[in-house]
Amino acid sequence: MKGAYTGAGAHREGLFFYARGGTLFLDEISELPLALQAKLLRVLEERRVRPIGTESELPVDVRIVAATNRDLATEVAEKRFRQDLYYRLQVVELHLKPLRERRDDIPDLTAHLLQLLTRQLGVPCIEPDAELLRLLQAHDWPGNVRELRNYLERSLILGTFRWDGSPTARTSAAAATADDDSLEAMERQHVLAVLAAARGNKSEAARRLGISRKTLERRCAEWHV
Repeated sequence: MKGAYTGAGAHREGLFFYARGGTLFLDEISELPLALQAKLLRVLEERRVRPIGTESELPVDVRIVAATNRDLATEVAEKRFRQDLYYRLQVVELHLKPLRERRDDIPDLTAHLLQLLTRQLGVPCIEPDAELLRLLQAHDWPGNVRELRNYLERSLILGTFRWDGSPTARTSAAAATADDDSLEAMERQHVLAVLAAARGNKSEAARRLGISRKTLERRCAEWHV
């Protein structure tokens, strides 16, 4: 609520409020601190939330879908995850195999991600050939779908696919425009590519990048763009 603490200058509804009647996805649930686990359990049990700064409670009707890359039973045994919350969440449990164990999904995932990223970045789509798809299917993908997505996003930004045995290999376009693989160099390259795709419209580029226009302008000033 507005005025609940220093800096709370406006009233904000929480995610449980907005998800009423629908589904709330909680990613990496095992990373939730124990104190917050207790609060989450209370909401799930009582189906009510109390916004910060008020004494009244609001009813919520939310389906919870939670994901984790850890074995929650082990986390419970090691006292890092509440047992009562574990059993409250474990109504239906699905185990998703790592990408290396479902290589036949990679062509369809690649096509889907390219379509999604092309719209998000506002750049032309580039189609992988049969040889690249074969190489993608042969890779073990320790980072799973996130690693595949990062490789495809980088390729779209640079306008070309290149594979030197690893999805983190530099493309020829990257080699032509940067002398190193530092995070700063990759960030600059990515931001400028999105800015170019937005035809210099900084408001639109900032929207696509998920940052404020002020942040984008500060970056451009630092790079003398």
